[in-house]
This record gives sequence, C-alpha cells and structure tokens, in this order.
Amino acid sequence: QVQLVESGGGLVQAGGSLRLSCAASGRTFSSGAMGWFRQAPGKEREFVAAINWSGINTDYADSVKGRCTISRDNAKNTVYLEMNSLKPEDTAVYYCTARFDNNMHALVASMSDKSNYWGQGTQVTVSL
Repeated sequence: QVQLVESGGGLVQAGGSLRLSCAASGRTFSSGAMGWFRQAPGKEREFVAAINWSGINTDYADSVKGRCTISRDNAKNTVYLEMNSLKPEDTAVYYCTARFDNNMHALVASMSDKSNYWGQGTQVTVSL
C-alpha cells in the first residue's frame, strides 16, 4: 500500500523557518513528480511547489517563490520543502503529493487526478 507521511510542521514565529519532509513507502516515486499543496482554514487547497523526478525542474506558487525550496532524495523516497521568512499567511495544513509518472502538469493542475497520491498533512502555524 502506497503511503505518504509528512513531518516537520509546527508553530513558528513570523520570519522563522521550517523544513517539511514527506516520506513515501510501499512503492518508489523516484521516477515521478512530487510536490506540496496547502490548505488554510476556510480556503481551498492550493499549490505550493513541485519537482520533477530528477530534481532539476521545479515550480513554485508566486506566494512562496524566493522563500521556499523544494528538493528530493530519491534514495530515501522523500521530498522536502524548506520554508524561510515565514509569514502568518503561510499558516495552513501542508500536504505532500506524488505520482509515479513525471507529469508535473498533472500533479499541479488537477488535484482530483486519481494518479496523484496524497499524504494526511502536517500543520504549519506562523505567529506574529
């Protein structure tokens, strides 16, 4: 059974940093696209960042560009999200997503795509 498990969330002051991790198990995603979404209270889930299988190609939402870095370690079947200069508006549940093919567009554009796997989320809270 494929599982994605996020970790690294928590409470941090504005301006601080966090590093989220998402470890996959059950099957390797080393040839596939991986990414992060987030959902704030009362809002729809939104795209944060994505990375292709090799780690060479990345994509970011404008709201986090320059503050976040996505990376991956295929040997560990894990994707990371380094977040810096955090703002209160970054407060949300952060979800890891992955697919077995390298279709970043499908990963980013279609949350309902049945080929996208999702984790349970990790809470990030940024205080003033």
